[in-house]
Amino acid sequence: MTASADYRPLAAWSIALLLTGLSLINFLDKIVLGMVAVPLMAEFNLSPAAFGVIAGSFFWLFSVSAVAGGFLANRISTRWILLAMAVTWSLLQVPLAFAAGVLPILSCRVILGAMEGPAAPVSVHAVFKWFPNHKRSLPVAVINQGAALGVIVAGLVIPLVTRGWGWRMNFLLLAAIGAIWSVLWLCFGREGQLQEAAASYPGVTSADGHATAKPARLPYRTILSSPYVLLVFLLGFAAYWTLGLVLTWLPAYLEKGLGFNGITAGRLFAMVVLCSTPTTIGLCWLSQRLLTNGASTRKARVQLINFCFVLSGALFLALVAFDLTPMQKVLLFTFASAPPAVCFALASPILAELVPAGQRGAIFAIHTALSSLAGVIAPAVMGRLLQAHGTADAHGYETGFLIGAVVLIASALASLCFLHPERASQVRRTRATEPA
Repeated sequence: MTASADYRPLAAWSIALLLTGLSLINFLDKIVLGMVAVPLMAEFNLSPAAFGVIAGSFFWLFSVSAVAGGFLANRISTRWILLAMAVTWSLLQVPLAFAAGVLPILSCRVILGAMEGPAAPVSVHAVFKWFPNHKRSLPVAVINQGAALGVIVAGLVIPLVTRGWGWRMNFLLLAAIGAIWSVLWLCFGREGQLQEAAASYPGVTSADGHATAKPARLPYRTILSSPYVLLVFLLGFAAYWTLGLVLTWLPAYLEKGLGFNGITAGRLFAMVVLCSTPTTIGLCWLSQRLLTNGASTRKARVQLINFCFVLSGALFLALVAFDLTPMQKVLLFTFASAPPAVCFALASPILAELVPAGQRGAIFAIHTALSSLAGVIAPAVMGRLLQAHGTADAHGYETGFLIGAVVLIASALASLCFLHPERASQVRRTRATEPA
């Protein structure tokens, strides 16, 4: 049976919407610490460098757990993995709400990051069981917009909650939201049964040259040494660098660097993130249309990511190069930060074409793990810059954004020169072996 015959749009999109809700919760958990940075730093008398370490601690075990979860997803139903993660996230919010010092916050954020590490790769692996290859870009983009919606909700709601009930109440609300999603997933979440065409992956061929029904596995050392796979990882790292700066330091940049009050800064933060939603959805729709009309993956996915990275890097450079008013800087930052997010939707379908389906969960997880290392490095680098320049000086923040621009442009140029998924498919088929 072909993938098209197995595809059930209503059921597939129902699962995609549930996973969008999980993505929303995931990013609320990530962003909340940055949104309460000012009162939290004041209460515990934290320096910018110390807060940067605490913020980055979320990612200390994130990569390791992402890889472990990805390998687990190759063997266990993604339905139960996702449920276990969501329940744990909710429970971990409670001690954060009642923390009496920095150590409990640090400990809970490390554990929370470990439990949230597998969320993105396992969610993508789960939704790919419902959608065929040429229809995957848009559902992944929609799931990622759950993250964007979470950041928007954070920007609008968290400052109001903090002003009315204190910063700790935000963690109790997150615990309740996570519990509600867990009940919905337990009732309606299901495992996809889409059967993919064997020819789409490197498989054992019969004497007449046709692919067998079951594709062969590749040794992980072969997959992970492929320059094509490594370039996709590099693109993810660059996109995550920008995301890490936005989630951790943009609220402080708006409030301390540009001089907006807390409520206005929260609303502007929501506006910045809101603009990424139609941008990503539109670009993924364009990518899917190009594929439907016969375009190659390199043109419809790789070159689209490259264009977005170069455009974003150029706009970040302009933020530093020109003398702008605070509101002009906000608008320019809005247009600069939106394009790289398309990588989160398009990188996974590219990887899905490069590896066997039975190893997809693990490779998605390794991609997330390596990419998210930028979430550890970028906030800490920014914290060091602010330690030198001061949190009230916009120049320190903008220097950090400039470093992100260099990372984006460099990764785009490398991808433009060397990332050719169609060539990888040919090499992949000649190197397919028995299971490693």
